[in-house]
Amino acid sequence: MTVGVPKEIKNNESRVGMTPAGVYELVKNGHTVYIQSTAGEGSGFFDADYKKAGAIILDTIGQVYAMSDMIVKVKEPIQEEYQLVQPNQVVFTYFHFASSEPLTKAMIDSSAICIAYETVEDDEGTLPLLTPMSEVAGRMAIQQGAKYLEKPVKGRGVLLGGVPGVAPGKVLVLGAGVVGIQAAKMAAGLGAHVTILDINMKRLRYVNDVMPPHVVTEFSNEFNIRKHIKDHDLIIGGVLLKGAKAPNLITRDMLKEMRAGTVIVDVAVDQGGCVETTRPTTHEDPVYIIDDVVHYSVANMPGAVPYTSTMALTNVTLPYVLKLADLGWEKATETDASLQKGLNIVKGKVVYEEIMEAFGWEPVMA
Repeated sequence: MTVGVPKEIKNNESRVGMTPAGVYELVKNGHTVYIQSTAGEGSGFFDADYKKAGAIILDTIGQVYAMSDMIVKVKEPIQEEYQLVQPNQVVFTYFHFASSEPLTKAMIDSSAICIAYETVEDDEGTLPLLTPMSEVAGRMAIQQGAKYLEKPVKGRGVLLGGVPGVAPGKVLVLGAGVVGIQAAKMAAGLGAHVTILDINMKRLRYVNDVMPPHVVTEFSNEFNIRKHIKDHDLIIGGVLLKGAKAPNLITRDMLKEMRAGTVIVDVAVDQGGCVETTRPTTHEDPVYIIDDVVHYSVANMPGAVPYTSTMALTNVTLPYVLKLADLGWEKATETDASLQKGLNIVKGKVVYEEIMEAFGWEPVMA
């Protein structure tokens, strides 16, 4: 199979879909790998590294798409790439279709096979290809939140860890999944007081067992959310519904109950956000303010730490890339139940129910 790795062109996205180590494994298995020139530089991998591993370097993104049976990326194709995707081509990347109807329609029109990292699901119900980026984003959420709490950037002027004689800042985490636990861990490490909400009591019991005493748990409902947003300095949105649009747990009217300078970091932005006022931002222009509340909702947060993120991501994606290349997408998804759940759109047909539900589309009868 021919496998292509284009350079990411989303704003300030420096990750790359494959490292030289991945190229080496594919070439060793008899596959051809095309890498767009400079695709890996943002992550610290250079054309010479890829050539040494056996890749063929191509000059343009158009060449990579045109010459490849399978495209391996990090982020979803953006508008400039829509027309580059070929019929029957496998595109293996993060898609987050439920948050973008134009992207969904474009990939339907392309007649490609779209396999989404974020819906590949193992036997235990976890998402192995989403987990490493959720770990990065959860930890980064506290770093970014702490920065934007500073007064020069319109935050409350609160130091999360406090100092002797001054109480620490308060962090509210919505969701006790991977993002939420990593965020709570980082915030607790800084000395902040952390409240984490979830509707899954099993997850809350786990948090209680592994976190220090200044991380407290409560059941998530609107009453408790409204209670805590009034006196917490930093709010982390870490809610995930597999492949579906995130629920709006914080509505527009709730902003007026928060103190001026409260910071919201909505990590769920890729799936539409769990805050009603969330809209995707970029690393170039990451925040906006509504009702004196600072919103940080960068849609590719891990892209700011591309070396760490690329290594963490490709550690888990490479085995699936090899399986798809060795067996072809049909046999690979037939024989691997977790990879089959990654199928979102196949040759013009949406095959992942949550995408249909997100847009209110009627299922297509077979």
